[in-house]
Amino acid sequence: MVSRNVVSDLVLIALLTAFQIFILNRIALFGQYIPVLYPVFVMFYPFFRNRFHFLALSFILGLCVDAFLGTWGINAFATTVVAYFRTIIFRTSTDTTTDFFSFQSIQWTQFIFFVVTSIFIHQALVQYIEFFKFDRFFEILFNVIVTSIISFIFILAYALAFKIKQKV
Repeated sequence: MVSRNVVSDLVLIALLTAFQIFILNRIALFGQYIPVLYPVFVMFYPFFRNRFHFLALSFILGLCVDAFLGTWGINAFATTVVAYFRTIIFRTSTDTTTDFFSFQSIQWTQFIFFVVTSIFIHQALVQYIEFFKFDRFFEILFNVIVTSIISFIFILAYALAFKIKQKV
């Protein structure tokens, strides 16, 4: 993943979008909870790469998902917000003060906390923007928690399958 360029990033975005739309969106666990995998692009993008390209690619990823789901920019907004605050999320979840970030140098508990925090923020933004009503606050919160847990399992499987903690 260190030798990635914009073309390979766009191919990865296309693959993640296709996997999310054509496979994961067809899986409704317990009838209503859809796992989300596409934010792995944002979470595991190399820290040393150009920040503006990263934000633009994150926006494009969310916009691609929005185009297929017809959600009018909700996923683009949530993905871009998580991308913008990713460094802060990483620093708070790992308790690091250095400017050099690496998944190799952190413990598994810190890695898991980073992933859980990122996916929870993403899901909270998506679901509260899409379904928010004051009388459904706790129902939506429960939906965010369950979807985050299910998505975490899929993201952890992705990280283990592609050895993210060793490569990035």
